[in-house]
Amino acid sequence: MTDSTSDSQRPLQLLSLAAFASMASMRWCDALLPVLAGEFGGTTGQASATVYGFAIAYGVMQLVYGPIGDRLGKGAVVAFCTAACTVGALASAIAPSLGWLVVARALSGATAAGIVPLTMAWIGDRVPWDQRQPVLARLLGATVTGMIAGQWLSGVFADTLGWRAGFLALALLFVVAGVAMRLSFREAPPRPAQGTVPVTSLQRMGEVLASPQARRILFITALEGAFATTALAFAPSHLHARFGVAVSTAGAIGVLYGAGGLLYSRAAPWMLAHRRPLTLARVGGLMAGGAWVLFALAPAVGWTLPLCLLAGLGFYMIHNTLQTQATQMAPTQRGTGVALFASALFMGQSVGMSLASWLVDRTSTTSVLAGYGLGLAAVAAGVGLALAAPRGLDQAAADAQVVPAGENAGLRNTKGHDGFR
Repeated sequence: MTDSTSDSQRPLQLLSLAAFASMASMRWCDALLPVLAGEFGGTTGQASATVYGFAIAYGVMQLVYGPIGDRLGKGAVVAFCTAACTVGALASAIAPSLGWLVVARALSGATAAGIVPLTMAWIGDRVPWDQRQPVLARLLGATVTGMIAGQWLSGVFADTLGWRAGFLALALLFVVAGVAMRLSFREAPPRPAQGTVPVTSLQRMGEVLASPQARRILFITALEGAFATTALAFAPSHLHARFGVAVSTAGAIGVLYGAGGLLYSRAAPWMLAHRRPLTLARVGGLMAGGAWVLFALAPAVGWTLPLCLLAGLGFYMIHNTLQTQATQMAPTQRGTGVALFASALFMGQSVGMSLASWLVDRTSTTSVLAGYGLGLAAVAAGVGLALAAPRGLDQAAADAQVVPAGENAGLRNTKGHDGFR
């Protein structure tokens, strides 16, 4: 038994609004790094702690929200996290020092962590496997639009009303989204199936990690986060330092990365009808990695515009494929599985950002972007080998694992039904 797609439209719209807000918050400091460095008397590398501080907290808190979502209801947890994000945004707006701002951004990451991954898991509970990647691609449209808005509008605020006013606007966005979800979203807590034994969070994570395929997905995802998202974070600083463009202009160019993601979200059904998902992942990763190398070496700012678009298109070709496979790593513990996926992505980003922050103060943004682009291309070259399965998905078994809201089957054996074998 599954919920119909039409019955899920209103909740999905609210979840997409929350996802938009969380992704805007995630990318809010990318274009602000030169501004924050000047405001607080630090370097660009030091200011980038506002980005990887968010990422670290976001990744760690997945280990909390995933099991909670499986236990209390994914939609209810998303609603709470959306409202809670207001606190971090307000704390960022009044930050008297860089250290305060880093802590506030870590708080924002900790609260935003429960939104997108549990929304993906919510979709996985209701949408059959053969229809899931296009639905996730539509959710991707909301998240990418949020990234575009965050990266661009933060720069606009910095050049007009001031960067603090930008964080106040972000807080208002979370208030609106949180109130809308509180008033409109209703979801009964999952009920354990009769006769099942209550399970702990560690048991839920253990079920997911017992699958070798799940471990491979998580490893590839961590590498993707380390290379791709770090390159994006330093792109506005690179444009500002290399070509002297204004912060708002650098942020606007970065918007083209998100536009590439929107292009993919619209073209995904056509692409998936003509190419296997793993083929899209491999081609997309190679495209994104190559685009970042050329972006780093571009002789004029005009060259960076189409390259930024290609980098975004390529990244979402690989990322959406990994997202979809993550929803089927452990169907009976889907919230936990997708949360581990997001944790791997952002812990990878935090490691990549930490290393890049050290490198950028000793070398240049050019070397960081080019090196990370090559790293992403190397990941893409091996993604097919790492994730290829010996035989196709048993469709009937996969569909049987899609459960209606309010059910929790407990720990069941899902071997052979992980979306690959």
